[in-house]
Formats: sequence, C-alpha cells, structure tokens
Amino acid sequence: MISIVGTGRVGTATALIALLRGLDNKIVLVDVVPGLAQGEALDLGHAAAILGIDAEIVGTEDFSAIKGSDIVLVTAGKPRKPGMTREQLLADNAAIVADIASKIKQYAPDSVVIMTTNPLDAMVYVMYKKLGFPRERVIGFSGVLDSARLAYYTSQKLKVSASSINPVVIGMHGEAMFPVPRLSTVAGVPLTQLMSKSDVEAVVKETVQAGAVITKLRGYSSNYAPGAGVVLMAEAVKRDAKKTFIASIYLDGEYGLRDVVVEIPVIIGRGGVEKVIELPLNEEEKQGFIKSVDAVKALIDALPEEYKK
Repeated sequence: MISIVGTGRVGTATALIALLRGLDNKIVLVDVVPGLAQGEALDLGHAAAILGIDAEIVGTEDFSAIKGSDIVLVTAGKPRKPGMTREQLLADNAAIVADIASKIKQYAPDSVVIMTTNPLDAMVYVMYKKLGFPRERVIGFSGVLDSARLAYYTSQKLKVSASSINPVVIGMHGEAMFPVPRLSTVAGVPLTQLMSKSDVEAVVKETVQAGAVITKLRGYSSNYAPGAGVVLMAEAVKRDAKKTFIASIYLDGEYGLRDVVVEIPVIIGRGGVEKVIELPLNEEEKQGFIKSVDAVKALIDALPEEYKK
C-alpha cells in the first residue's frame, strides 16, 4: 500500500502518475482539509474506471488510514508563491512536517518515507529527527528534479534526447544547488567537452532558475515534474530496483560531512537508500559543493530548536 500525505497540486499529480504506472493496487490520500482528499480520490477513481485500471483509491482526513503502508510520500506543506524562496517556507513547513512525522511514526513505523516538502533538505532533516527511523528510510526526492532539469536544458542545446544524458546536480535543493557539468555526461563524454563554456554556463543557470521561472510564469510552483520524480523513487523501493538517483539524505561521514541533509547520488532499493555514492570531485568542485552545503546548514541552523532533535 502506498500513502500520499497532502493532496495539493503535487500530491494529486503524484497520485495520478502512481495510478497510471500501476505503482500499487491501493493508494491512500490523506489531507487535513475536510473533503479534499475524498474528492480527489473519487475523481482519480473515476479516471481509473475510464482507463480500465483496477486500483483502490481512498481519500481521508484520518491518518490511521496509512496503517500498513510500505511507502509514505509526503507532499504536504505550504507552496511557494511568486517571489518567494524555498527558504521563506522554513518555519511554517517545519511545524507541518513535525506533525506528520508523529503520525507516520504511530501508524506506518516500517515505511520508507519520501518527501517533496520545501525547503526540501531542511524538511528531510526535520522528518529524520522527528521520526527516529534509520536514515536510509527518510529520503528527499529533490535531486531527481534538479538533475532532470539539467538534462532537459542540455538536451535543448545538444539536440539529443534528455534520456541520453547522465546529469549530476548535488548539494542544496534550491537556488544554491550545485550542478556539476564535468561529471554530467553523454555516452561517457563530459558536458564540458561537448559544449562551449558559455553554453555550459547557460544550462547551469537555467537549471538553477527553473523552479522560480515556472512559479513566475504560472503563479505556482512545479507539480508534474515533482510528482513524476517521487513516483520513480517509490517504484525503485517497491520493486527493489537498486537504481541510482540523486536524492537528499542525512549524511553521516560521507564527503566528510555529518548532521546535514544534501542531495547526492544514491542507490535505492527495497530498504530505501542502500548505498551513498561519493563522487570524484576536483578541488574547485569540492569548494562549490561545500558552499552549497553551507546554504543547507544555514537553514538547519535557522530551525527552531524543537525541530532539530
């Protein structure tokens, strides 16, 4: 059973994509807004009937409905509005995440938790601290989105399928993210060898600004791409795929870092994150990565003390 907490735009996009990909034959939607999850579940159920998909979709305000879930996808939280940074969401969403953590701990103590709530890395930190789960079972989806955006913009420059590009974006999920063009490749060839310096700089800039551009253009933040990313990660857990992703996880010595959550390459399988991959960063890249990590640390430091333990 898959549970999705939060039925705003990201949550409903996640539910729809999960339904279309046959992720599970039972999907539970939970939202504190009366009637919202129930209404979305009905609409999705009708869509399933039209498409001939046999799946049970439940909507509720009662968190006890997530009991028995092997995966809980947390999309709840206040959304980013035009002109607002992810960081401005910090205090409000920390309180929401802490409350959700208490419910997951009570009703789905064996689940793998995958999050989209912003500011993502800091919210994964809060969830990890409040759940008390092994770090492997508390994951942020962010790097899937950031790296896909790098692949998308690169594909536009090189006129090659985005699926042929192996993109690397690490560090913070936010404006301080750190794309790594030298380690991003097409058929093993680094982008730094395939593109001019100005083109590399352009795709890096587009990647970093993508979320803000979408928010400005349509008045609210991304939902389809986050939904797609979190479902792919959930599939890797559900099917024990042992697949590589760039994801946010609590570090315990990797890259010489501790007590911080950042996006890095990992292998995901049935137990969540099964291995953290340490990239061969050169000195310049290490400095860029650490600068990005420092931006996450600043957010964590800004959290009220009650959310850090």
